[in-house]
Amino acid sequence: MEAYLDNSATTKCYDSVGILVGKVMCEDYGNPSSMHKKGVDAEKYVKDSKEIFARLLKVQEKEIFFTSGGTESDNLALIGCARANRRSGNHLITSSVEHPAILNTMRYLEQEEGFRVTYLPVNKDGRIKLDALRSALSPDTILVSIMHVNNEVGSIQPIEEAAKIVKEYKRSILFHVDAVQGFGKYRIHPKRIGIDMLSISGHKIHGPKGIGVLYINEKVKIKPIVFGGHQQKNVRSGTENVPGIAGIGLAAKEIYTNLDEKIARMRELKEYFINGISKIDHTVIHGCTDETSAPHIVSVGFAGVRSEVLLHTLEEKGIYVSAGSACASNHPALSGVLKGIGVKKEYLDATLRFSFSEFTTKEEIDYTLETLYNCVPMLRKYTRH
Repeated sequence: MEAYLDNSATTKCYDSVGILVGKVMCEDYGNPSSMHKKGVDAEKYVKDSKEIFARLLKVQEKEIFFTSGGTESDNLALIGCARANRRSGNHLITSSVEHPAILNTMRYLEQEEGFRVTYLPVNKDGRIKLDALRSALSPDTILVSIMHVNNEVGSIQPIEEAAKIVKEYKRSILFHVDAVQGFGKYRIHPKRIGIDMLSISGHKIHGPKGIGVLYINEKVKIKPIVFGGHQQKNVRSGTENVPGIAGIGLAAKEIYTNLDEKIARMRELKEYFINGISKIDHTVIHGCTDETSAPHIVSVGFAGVRSEVLLHTLEEKGIYVSAGSACASNHPALSGVLKGIGVKKEYLDATLRFSFSEFTTKEEIDYTLETLYNCVPMLRKYTRH
């Protein structure tokens, strides 16, 4: 049997998305900038996808921009806005548990471009401390970036409250949300909350890899970070990835169809899995496990078993999970998120992330639990103390 429980790293494409991407690549392959029929046909896919995202986010089509993925969306939002708004201030704020696409971009702006960055601490559940955000805001703050759902432990950030605090302090401060793990699990309406920019990734929502979305409120001042043929209003140059754009649009439409039922089922599986895990001695679930946590992520610490060893043991049985985050690289390193939430030292290098999707079955969970019941005690016997 095979059990794919690494859906926060990437997801299986919907069959309909795979078929559509193939069709656009092999039949409707025109360049959307071309003036002939092939170009017009290609441009329609771009327009249709923008319509889908505008409808789901309750924003305008002209505020939707396509990128190569979540990482580029984050880079464009942070670097593009920091540079464009530098005259208004030099201070940026983020959390200490962001995805590397945010943290490393912030470090770049700090070290190479001279911006001052504040990294907000989090509580034991992985949520930012709102008082720390209030204290960090200053007259020269120009941008705040807080993720929606943490990719390692599944904690949900209080983005609504954070946006309110930021906008009450000074309306002109831009508020960016990395919603890569949240979009497709929650309904997010940026204008209602006060979000100026929002990042989305295709391959986390059963869409293709190499495609992302950045919502940018029409009032936001932003500079491009990629230069070329002035596509997408010169915010993001380069021939549009039409197969990817068509695919991410269809994936977004599909993932929000019967969303409540899908999420309820995921929560049931998550609860069932956590109950099963609790039967293994010396294990701990990091972060929250109730309704205030994401429905699809469970981070488990197994004392006395190295993450990498357990990951490969499960892999041999056809069970696919990840050690911490799979989005950084395949080089194992101690998780900054786990350190940030105060995880005990014995669990820092002994944690696996299990992440579900609408395709996850109870059979996969049962098979995984059964395998863990057998292999964790065995691996602990062979661990060097």
